[in-house]
Amino acid sequence: MNNSRDRMAILIATWFGCGLSPFAPGTAGSLAALAIAILLHEFAAFTWWHFLILAAVAFVPATWAADVTAKVKKLKDPQIVVVDEVLGQWIALAGLRRFNWVGYLAAFALFRLFDIWKPPPVRQLESLPGGLGINMDDVMAGTYAALVLFAAGCFNLY
Repeated sequence: MNNSRDRMAILIATWFGCGLSPFAPGTAGSLAALAIAILLHEFAAFTWWHFLILAAVAFVPATWAADVTAKVKKLKDPQIVVVDEVLGQWIALAGLRRFNWVGYLAAFALFRLFDIWKPPPVRQLESLPGGLGINMDDVMAGTYAALVLFAAGCFNLY
């Protein structure tokens, strides 16, 4: 890491240090995304579509940051990169029909489940090059979580 561009990329990729957590950095990134989302919902009236837009807008800088960080660290998918979990968590939250503690907990648990389990095509998306592969598997895991949450919300399950 020898320049300000690399430092900025690592700052974003680690989601401002969450990825440096010695225990479960991906979970730390998801929890940070969830905390931000709760604040945005409670104080800025964000709804499901706001979180979808937020994830879409963050996708390009997240992909750039993950790509630069992977090159700096000389790893395909460094464990410290957690901005992908942030994207996936926000996408999962876009599936909520009602924002309450049960919904938040379900969004967190389902996203982490799909991110760890990696059902097809989640695992296959990891093979995309660079930052795209780092981020796309979490985008798909978040999409699966959002679909489950949306269906559950249609049946008033939370």
